[in-house]
Amino acid sequence: MNTPETEELKVQVEQKYGRVLSTSTDFEAFSLELGRKTGERLSSSTMKRLWDYVGDSHKPRVYTLDILSQYVGHKDYAAFKSWLKTSTRYNSSFFNAEQLVSSELRPGAVVEIGWSPNRSVRLNYLGDSLFEVTGSRNSKIVAGDRFMAGCFIKGQPLYLPYIERRDRRTPPFVAGRNGGLTVINVIG
Repeated sequence: MNTPETEELKVQVEQKYGRVLSTSTDFEAFSLELGRKTGERLSSSTMKRLWDYVGDSHKPRVYTLDILSQYVGHKDYAAFKSWLKTSTRYNSSFFNAEQLVSSELRPGAVVEIGWSPNRSVRLNYLGDSLFEVTGSRNSKIVAGDRFMAGCFIKGQPLYLPYIERRDRRTPPFVAGRNGGLTVINVIG
């Protein structure tokens, strides 16, 4: 029963605390830390409910959200939500980037993509945003794999909903999770 704002508050709390809250011991230790930092105490069971550690669909009390907001440096939960609305960290925006859009390619085009630390994949464009892997170096994507991609953006990860491999679909795949794609070339 959490909102996007409470989910973000939980992320901010874990970042400030320096640990992910995932065990009973974590919640108990954080409850003590929260008391030391804010002068207010929330029970570990209250936080377990908020973090969905225990099955409970109660809406969190504003008092709970106020204390957690104070912990991350805001006056209260209302101030935290206002900060979220105005923070450039969370705003959508247009950006300039080197990119390759599949609709601008002709079938038969050869594309090379790469990402750190030393991964590269050579692709044959089949049309309709479909690519077939013809070569792979140090990647979990292998020759013969096929996937759909509308575009490749330098500096951004490549997210694929699946890869078609030997008449089966893999789970979702991400290439360049840390640092994004570093190489995007049309070779032929």
